[in-house]
Amino acid sequence: MKISLIQTNPQTDKAENLLTTRAMMEDAVKMDSPDLIVLPEYFEYYGGTPAEKLAAAEPAPGGSAYEMAQSFAKTHRVFVHAGTLMEKIADENRIYNTTVVFNREGKEVARYRKIHMFDIIAPDGTAYKESATVKPGEEVVVYDLEGLKIGCAICYDIRFTELFLALEKAGADVIVLPAAFTLQTGKDHWEVLARARAIETQTYFAACGQWGSTLTGNEKRHTYGHSLVCDPWGHVVARASDGVGFITARIDMDQIKRARTLIPMMSHRRLACA
Repeated sequence: MKISLIQTNPQTDKAENLLTTRAMMEDAVKMDSPDLIVLPEYFEYYGGTPAEKLAAAEPAPGGSAYEMAQSFAKTHRVFVHAGTLMEKIADENRIYNTTVVFNREGKEVARYRKIHMFDIIAPDGTAYKESATVKPGEEVVVYDLEGLKIGCAICYDIRFTELFLALEKAGADVIVLPAAFTLQTGKDHWEVLARARAIETQTYFAACGQWGSTLTGNEKRHTYGHSLVCDPWGHVVARASDGVGFITARIDMDQIKRARTLIPMMSHRRLACA
């Protein structure tokens, strides 16, 4: 199986973001013929004020981002792991930060809502309060991709080992994590955490980040990018640099079996996990 990660720099013009993202997806299909395309967190819209973010949210099914990803999957006969979109919640002043996955027929086969909220003060003093505008999800989600089990996570989730042990327990072979990782934390933690999650779960770990700067109110914020794919031994087998673009990696079931045979961690576990 081949997987392509699309690294974009979304702004507050949703229509332009979707056009740019779709063009990059088209390029990935033409050049690499992937089986699975992954988009970054908030590929449809990033930045703006909390009120603008809430106004830009749309219900799912429905909405331009949902329909773009769905139609692309059906047109190109490819699975689309549609990063995250802003899922409108009826009678709520918050949204869900939601991954939706479509199969080759354009049918929705999975939906994961981000569980862990990014409520921190970054090293440069910037305060983030995701829970003020985003309602956390509760369900661990794994879906089938023609015999491979794909686990779902989003951005800040990467720091919470118990989620990934739950995905391992659910049979995940590959874990996909769309993200908008901050530059300040990303430069020190992004690759380390991705490799650790691959090693501890003995899965391929595909982390698809958005890159570049956006305006949130009057404040410029920077995301790290550097999308990457790690194999079950923790080696980085594909990596993006600065800038927009895409990378493609092969997922080899033999490598998964090899790692799990050499170090059979699943049968050695003695402490209960989620």
